[in-house]
Amino acid sequence: MKIKTFIGIMFFLLLIWGNLVSQGLEVKSCEMTAISDNSQNALAVQKALDKLTQNQIPGAVAGVLNRDGILQIWSSGYASIEEPVPMESCHLHYIQSIAKTYMAVSILQLWEEGRLDLDKTIEEYLPVSLSVQIPNASKVSIRMLLNHTSGIPEYNNDPNYVTNLLQNPQRIFEPEEYLKYIKRKKPDFEPGSKYSYRNSNYLILALIAEYITRDHQAYMQEKIFKPLGLLDTHYRIRQGNDFGQRLVQSYWDRYSNNQLENISVLQNSNVASMIGDDGIITTSKEALLFLKGLMEGKLINSKTLEMMKEPVFNSKGLPAYGLGISFTKFSGIPALGHSGGGLGSGSQLYFFPDKQLYIFLAINLGTVTESPIHVEAEKILEEIYSILLSSD
Repeated sequence: MKIKTFIGIMFFLLLIWGNLVSQGLEVKSCEMTAISDNSQNALAVQKALDKLTQNQIPGAVAGVLNRDGILQIWSSGYASIEEPVPMESCHLHYIQSIAKTYMAVSILQLWEEGRLDLDKTIEEYLPVSLSVQIPNASKVSIRMLLNHTSGIPEYNNDPNYVTNLLQNPQRIFEPEEYLKYIKRKKPDFEPGSKYSYRNSNYLILALIAEYITRDHQAYMQEKIFKPLGLLDTHYRIRQGNDFGQRLVQSYWDRYSNNQLENISVLQNSNVASMIGDDGIITTSKEALLFLKGLMEGKLINSKTLEMMKEPVFNSKGLPAYGLGISFTKFSGIPALGHSGGGLGSGSQLYFFPDKQLYIFLAINLGTVTESPIHVEAEKILEEIYSILLSSD
């Protein structure tokens, strides 16, 4: 397993960026919603999680939902270092790109309702004022956006975007603004010719969903959160909202020197700006309930779910991505789900069909720039997966 790395230019911009220390929002303890048992495996998970936070990860959670619906959640470290506030199972986490799976479900629900055709192009759903800014809008289909075969450039690879983001940590971007960072850029490849992961694809999907529904946030609330009873899952968060002081603080090893800084304001503002490719916070429990609900056909029908699982292949010929779902292996066991990385967080949400097991992991340390902290952390995360997957 690799913790995602961000664009190369960001590191150099960080070296000249202003101080972000003590940007914290208020965080408090919250009532525990689930605990692990005292079995040998449960104790081993807790020990490994503690090892993770002893390795300079501020706080971490691990959650498991098994085939019998039994929920176990472990936590370690701190939701806030400064107060300090211990990390608990009921704290809210930024799940970053895992939001893409939620967005994909919304798109597929619109398809099931006959309000959208997966094989029609971007320009058939967006107004000309927006579609004209997107390379190959007349050739890229909704399906290509969903499975990352569009060839549309990545908006956050643009130096102007990164500079604007980092020099204005409290600035909120309007969704349409992101398009200017791909406008008039050459496509990366011919649409449909290969797979290459792009955040831009899901930003565009969210814009399309907005034009179809007139309020895709409300649509997601009605069609995903409400049916599954997800009361602690929030999309399109408002800047500065600490959600009753349950939202974790965010930290970052900006200079890759093992020195953590609190960048909660930047993290919060950045996620408050994003739609489609990001923008969701939730608890460990509700992340697991979402994926379980999806895999059990509570959100889309069985045929649509099977279509969602149909992979495109990477350059090595391995299954890489479906329609909002990524494919990987942990301890040699196939998994499908998604990971997410941000300036101040990292998360993973996966279903293991062979084990009928759902696993969620989250930390409140940034994972999109390199840090020596990550090297040991990756080994410990593999250890946690190995323990969880060893039980029947």
